[in-house]
Amino acid sequence: MKALYVRCMDVLHRCCMVIAGSCLVVITLIIPWGVFTRYVLNSAASWPEPAAVLLMIWFSFMAAALCYRENLHIGVAVIPMMLQGRPRLAVGWVIEACMMGVNLFMFWWGVKLVETTWHQSIAEFPWYSVGLSYLPVPIGGVITALFVIERLWTSNLFAEPDAESLSTITTE
Repeated sequence: MKALYVRCMDVLHRCCMVIAGSCLVVITLIIPWGVFTRYVLNSAASWPEPAAVLLMIWFSFMAAALCYRENLHIGVAVIPMMLQGRPRLAVGWVIEACMMGVNLFMFWWGVKLVETTWHQSIAEFPWYSVGLSYLPVPIGGVITALFVIERLWTSNLFAEPDAESLSTITTE
């Protein structure tokens, strides 16, 4: 059962990566179009900047879930690294419980935010609901919560990031 859950989280991880990567590619394409229309055609397109902001919201929440699962998020590990055995395990569970609390908060209040703003529209995209623009908040909360469950279930509390996830570029 645990192996099936981990495989499902691998698929979810890949989906988050595809969404986040696609958002970056589209942002990279539409922002130069906005600059081109403004400075070359002297007739600025009104949609590239707000579209890029909406895509950046999706990118941010999907990438945050990715970074959590790959242990690439910012974390202060001084105290856990000083501990051994049960105290270290207890600190790990407290940290993950706090993460779960934050993600459940994001889900619960994110859903409320989506419901409250669902019937409003964005000026540049009258067909696009404001609620849709807030949808990454509860979705990102649920995805990260699922990754928290995976981490607790596999007892992978203080894992180091994979070497292939880290950049080999130095600043020296």
